[in-house]
Amino acid sequence: MIEITAIDTRSLGDRAYLVTDGSVALVIDPQRDFDRVTELAAARGVPITDVFETHIHNDYVTGGYALARATGAAYHVNAADQVTFARTPVADGDVIDVGAMRLRALATPGHTFTHLSYALADSAQADGGGTVTAVFTGGSLLYGSTGRTDLLGARHKAELARAQHGSARRLARELPDDASVCPTHGFGSFCAATQAGGTSSTIGNEKRVNPALTMAEAEFVETMLAGLDAYPAYYAHMGAANAAGPAAPDLSPPRRADAAELRRRIDAGEWVVDLRSRTAFAAGHLRGALNFELGDNFATYLGWLIPWGTPLTLIGLAAADVAAAQRELVRIGIDKLAAAATGPAEAWAGAEPLAAFPVADFAGLQRARDASAVVLDVRRNGEWSQSHVDGAVHIPLHELPARIGELPGGQVWVHCQAGYRASVAASLLDAAGLPVVLVNDEFARAQQAGLARAEP
Repeated sequence: MIEITAIDTRSLGDRAYLVTDGSVALVIDPQRDFDRVTELAAARGVPITDVFETHIHNDYVTGGYALARATGAAYHVNAADQVTFARTPVADGDVIDVGAMRLRALATPGHTFTHLSYALADSAQADGGGTVTAVFTGGSLLYGSTGRTDLLGARHKAELARAQHGSARRLARELPDDASVCPTHGFGSFCAATQAGGTSSTIGNEKRVNPALTMAEAEFVETMLAGLDAYPAYYAHMGAANAAGPAAPDLSPPRRADAAELRRRIDAGEWVVDLRSRTAFAAGHLRGALNFELGDNFATYLGWLIPWGTPLTLIGLAAADVAAAQRELVRIGIDKLAAAATGPAEAWAGAEPLAAFPVADFAGLQRARDASAVVLDVRRNGEWSQSHVDGAVHIPLHELPARIGELPGGQVWVHCQAGYRASVAASLLDAAGLPVVLVNDEFARAQQAGLARAEP
């Protein structure tokens, strides 16, 4: 009996998989912090003998290379991928037996040119392992969606979208309807072309709901390309890191910083990031610190906004918060923290007074709005085009650091869809010396509060 265990990384919208027949195990697309994988294997009493990559990832630093080195496993990477390390090359049609498990590699270009999927069968079955029970699709066929095709550059996106359509059709054509679909992306990942939903699916279900399998090629390509929006800037660094064979992460605690050091680092233009909740930060924080509330959005937006290579110091209430943030950051290649501080905010500030700014909801904005108020919407372009507050200024969060100077004078009421991005934006504006109010509310309540919303 083959067991497939998904290892979720909710903050990046990804899944890795541990697959075992009870005697040995294989791993698909492991994240950088592979201790989660080895702990699962140890709990099942099985050695990891093989590690597979579906593609050179663009949204996280892989743990595959380091995991294979740590366990002595064979590291299966597409023979066509340009990498700097020794690997076990794999190509379309190759069959790899791992204990009683049999994987067949299927070329499924689209998300990348060299993308592979792996069809899983049980070689111990009476049919000799010919019945596929699951397919690991990486960034190819997702739940109700497919992987985006613009991560290798705009010039390739149409060609790869056509390839993505063909790859999805190949999987649907060659695999049985009851085969489980096990994607790596699509659980909130920006690698998905559109929002993917659900927690499980099959080839048969995808035939009914997936645009790649219900639309003709031309319609699919047009629809996909029209729906692509911005993706995190740190993606630009992931492919090169993965092609070089990333080492295991160092999760040892960073050195401690006192209040004087924190002030020196902020004044020097370094990033000091406060991990507390948005409301706690607004109520009192170290002047010049930035707020990236620790949670599922933390690594994505910090990695998106920080100038790559900028020294980074974390401050939080407890050492456990810093450790959790550090684990999130190594997944995207931010390996070395300059320092950290823990405890109450007053301890970080030393003798200087804490800074603060107001927090409101959309009802409060409606009551207080006048000609001098600036409403700033920091959602992405696709969200803005669907609906927005009439008269608002639109600057997507990832563009805000370079465009703060475009804001008109007046108190800035900043909002997003649910509050997280607005809290980051509010801290950026506050650090720049602008008067700001954080609208910590769901955008759906804007209309309920009487604010006009311009519809497309």
